[in-house]
Amino acid sequence: MATANQRGQRAHERGAGPGPEASDLHVLAVQLRRMNGEINRVVHGFAGAHTLHATDIQALAAILDAPEPMTPGRLRRHLGLTSGAVTACVDRLERAGHVRRVRESADRRVVHLHYVPEAREAARRYFRPLAEAAVAARAHFDADELAVVGRFLAALNEELSHVASDDR
Repeated sequence: MATANQRGQRAHERGAGPGPEASDLHVLAVQLRRMNGEINRVVHGFAGAHTLHATDIQALAAILDAPEPMTPGRLRRHLGLTSGAVTACVDRLERAGHVRRVRESADRRVVHLHYVPEAREAARRYFRPLAEAAVAARAHFDADELAVVGRFLAALNEELSHVASDDR
């Protein structure tokens, strides 16, 4: 199965020029960049208000969204950081009162990262306008349209997870 990078390179080599698909892709890319910029603006505001880095906010989101308790090792792989960088990130988050390290298993070497409930509530209050904007935007679409949007975003996120982030 080809990665998104490989498919994009092949399309470029074929000379995929302007056409309806290229125009649609351009409109989509512009809107995704705009949405990313708006979300980043709010995220950076939260980071600044809590003396955190943008990576720290990504770590908090990963901890919040993890289907099972997050470990520093899984967080390192998720964020693509070195073990030292993850340790520094978790140290900042712990000092700021956002996460706590817990040794919950019989194997005392295993550390789980938990989002502190009070910090989670503070984040929920801060990011409430994003949730309200999503609710307002959602009101413009019916359930079938939202299902398509959800499938598209899931597929896009899957494709993006395969895009190499190394410098070329």
